[in-house]
Amino acid sequence: MKAAGQITLLSLPRTDFRTGKRRPALLLARVPGAHDDWIVAMISSQLGQQVADFDEVIRPGDADFASSGLKQESLIRVGRVAVVASEMMPGTIGEIGQDPVGGSQRRSFLYRLHRANHCHDCRRDRTW
Repeated sequence: MKAAGQITLLSLPRTDFRTGKRRPALLLARVPGAHDDWIVAMISSQLGQQVADFDEVIRPGDADFASSGLKQESLIRVGRVAVVASEMMPGTIGEIGQDPVGGSQRRSFLYRLHRANHCHDCRRDRTW
């Protein structure tokens, strides 16, 4: 079962609609409605692309790096989001921290972003 905070691998088109490589993406929230679609944020190892005070870096020294499934320091690209059908994500490679209380700055940041997407399932299930 998919959940916000999990990291999956996706082949998404680039902004010019050319086919992209399989890359990690963070599941942010399930889109409410009849379809099992998810809002995802792209993850990149190209740290030079970081938008200050917007994107989030996950580093090997972070408490949740080991569980992320990422191989190196990476950038959660908050400005690079997409809506993806669940069947396009056959599995996950890991997950990052989801506890906003007493957690890291990233957990708090992602919690705020997640709540801003009005995830009805999470409010009902009390996840995140």
